[in-house]
Amino acid sequence: MERVRRSLRLLPLSLLIAACLPAWADDDMQPNWGLCPVGDAVPAFPETQPAPAPATDAQATDTGAANAGLVDANAGATQAPAKTGPKLTSEQRLQLPTDISGDQISGIEGSDTTFSGHVVLTRGDQFLATDHLTSNSETGNYSADGSVRYQDSGIRLVAKSAEGNQDQDTHQLDDVRYQLISRRGNGGAERAEMHGSDGKLYGSTYSTCPPDDRRWELRAKQIDIDTDSGMGVAHDATLRVGKVPVLYVPWFTFPIDNRRRTGLLYPTIGSSSRNGFDWRQPIYFNLAPNYDLTLTPRYMSDRGLQLGTEFRYLLPHGRGTLDMDYLPSDKLTDRERDEEIAQGIPEDNRRVDNRGMFRFDATQDLSDHWQARSSLVWISDPRYLEDASNNVNGLTAFRLKSTVGIFGNGRYWQAGISAERPVLADYTLAERNLPYGRLPRLFAEWEQPFGKHFVAGVDTELVRFQHNDSDLLPGGSRFDLKPYVSMPFEGDSWFATPTLAWRYTGYRLDDDLANKLGGNASPSRSLPIASFDAGMYFDRDMDVRGHGFIQTLEPRIFYLYAPYRDQTDLPLFDTRAMTFSWGSLFRDNSFTGADRQTNANQVTVALSSRFLRQSDGFEKLVLNLGQIRYFDPPQVSTNSTIPAERSQSRWVADATYAVNDRWSMNGSYQWDPTDKRQYLASFSTRYLIGEDGVANLGYRYRRDVLEQADLSFLYPINASWSLVGRYYYSFYRNPSTGDEPGLLEGIAGVQWDSCCLAVRVVARRYVQNRSGDMNNAIQFEVELKGLGSGGADTRSRLRRAILGYDRDDLYLIPPASVGVDNDALDDDAPDTLP
Repeated sequence: MERVRRSLRLLPLSLLIAACLPAWADDDMQPNWGLCPVGDAVPAFPETQPAPAPATDAQATDTGAANAGLVDANAGATQAPAKTGPKLTSEQRLQLPTDISGDQISGIEGSDTTFSGHVVLTRGDQFLATDHLTSNSETGNYSADGSVRYQDSGIRLVAKSAEGNQDQDTHQLDDVRYQLISRRGNGGAERAEMHGSDGKLYGSTYSTCPPDDRRWELRAKQIDIDTDSGMGVAHDATLRVGKVPVLYVPWFTFPIDNRRRTGLLYPTIGSSSRNGFDWRQPIYFNLAPNYDLTLTPRYMSDRGLQLGTEFRYLLPHGRGTLDMDYLPSDKLTDRERDEEIAQGIPEDNRRVDNRGMFRFDATQDLSDHWQARSSLVWISDPRYLEDASNNVNGLTAFRLKSTVGIFGNGRYWQAGISAERPVLADYTLAERNLPYGRLPRLFAEWEQPFGKHFVAGVDTELVRFQHNDSDLLPGGSRFDLKPYVSMPFEGDSWFATPTLAWRYTGYRLDDDLANKLGGNASPSRSLPIASFDAGMYFDRDMDVRGHGFIQTLEPRIFYLYAPYRDQTDLPLFDTRAMTFSWGSLFRDNSFTGADRQTNANQVTVALSSRFLRQSDGFEKLVLNLGQIRYFDPPQVSTNSTIPAERSQSRWVADATYAVNDRWSMNGSYQWDPTDKRQYLASFSTRYLIGEDGVANLGYRYRRDVLEQADLSFLYPINASWSLVGRYYYSFYRNPSTGDEPGLLEGIAGVQWDSCCLAVRVVARRYVQNRSGDMNNAIQFEVELKGLGSGGADTRSRLRRAILGYDRDDLYLIPPASVGVDNDALDDDAPDTLP
């Protein structure tokens, strides 16, 4: 073997191929490549070896990771590379020697040197092999022919021949086929040329499809590459779906690396009955390494011209985003004013002429323990969010919330000071439906063990409540303090924890609110709270139909004592009754917030049992049963009505059963012994169909509140075709509000999938807003995997509607825009918004 220190410039030539056409792609959707063939378009070379570590400190590139949010702003095709070994920079490669080996070597000093027979060149992560290589050290010329093969951490390619001049830094590859390694993609070029940092590709192609099944392909007659500037220019570029050209661009520029640069981003084109023809054209401005700006003019033929801006910054210890949209003289306002008046919409909730939105989200580290956060939002009118987008992903949020504060945490503590103000975003509601704002809120929590059997802590909060409609809903201030101590004891099969706390809550109320509550402007409440939580754990081995299981028996007892305090003169700022559930059996308060503290002299008796598969610990069956026995009946409520006297709570039963590894069921049931009937019943089951399919069935009943059934499925007909659907129906009839049984959401669709192309057609009927108005939509999406998609984002909608649609996500994701509080619902009243 001959060890050569000269760097052969042939190797960097392939980098322009790896960077050109794939830079158009957009992999944010994380496509499913499950239907793709196992083999690559260019198979791996058996001679390649793992690359050595870089010669320089790899940790020097940490800044790139920290700036990823800004770096990816207009890359259009960034994706984490596959773990194929260290990926070296050009500078790192130049520091490494090139090793050349071959079966035979011939030549004389100053003339041609010829390597023949299994010629292999390696440098760092780069590998080049050919049958015949000739190099002249005097002239700098070289040529390689006969099965030219090249690979690095980003690409693998084969070519018919390669030639060039080392001194002039000119290179040419003929008849090239390549396979990307750091991402999926393959293609070819009739000829590739490079002169220094400038390169050209002739007759180039790119696709993520297998070579023998080209569902889509990008073709370009010529691509000019400048690796120094990181830009490329495509000439006569065509996108083909099958054999049909669907998009032709005679000339355009595009980035070939992750460097940010000023220019046009990809436009969004759509149409709707509300907006008419809809064109958004983002314009990106690379202002500095740590901040940038995107302007998005948006033309809507039926509404006017809107300007959107997004400014982002990144500091050593913080980051932030500022979004603003402004639509002057919205034609929709005049066009639908008469309809708003006819509907009786209050004037304050109607559309205004000049419409817009402002949002600022930021975080800033102040020290190792403290951080400042903000999430500020403003909209011009409550109908803005409804009109701002033509997506059909779900209900519009009925409220937004602006928050700003400083928050800290340590090993045993957390604290903060913040302010928050709700913003109405539903034209069917009034300001009085919003919760109180907290202007400001100070809180601190501390808990620390002292030795093995003693824990001390304190929770405290000071809040000023102020409502947007202060004339109708006057506010006040509240101070809440709750110190506590506990003594945890435990063994291998038991635990016992006594806890003693004291809770003090005091107010300073506005005069109007004090007068409504009896005239006391400074009411207060203080009381001790004592609890004792204990349980045991038993288990035994058992055999069921030849399978070994461990059955556990876990009895638990929880005693709670809190004396009664009259709280009718205390306001209700942020407090509601919690939904009664299994967790309620072991809480020391049945209300959220500090405005109410339940009285208690009660004991919870509960029993749990689990069946664990001995082979892997899998939970086959879980059973929970419990009830509270009241020695003194609860007397505290969120209204002036004293709760009906009872000696016991509802029975709570929960169960989860895995029929097999594909079929699981769970249910909850609550029986009220006072009136001898059920209060709550819910049941759900999920069945996994094949490798990709899923079927879900659920039923929920809550007396005097709701009764709903939900069926959703993804049914694979074969490897390519599948059906999707959802039928979400309410059986509940509420005579007081006029609510009638009806469809909440119906989805029916079909999707076709292949290795590199997917098509989805979905029809949807759904409740559009809180008034119960129905809307219909037909969505069509074509996904060119590894490039992007066109049409509505049906995949996101289906993930939200069908539990387990992706099979790696078995948790239902609620629409992030719906601002409904579900964690604190009154047991004794229908579910209502505040």
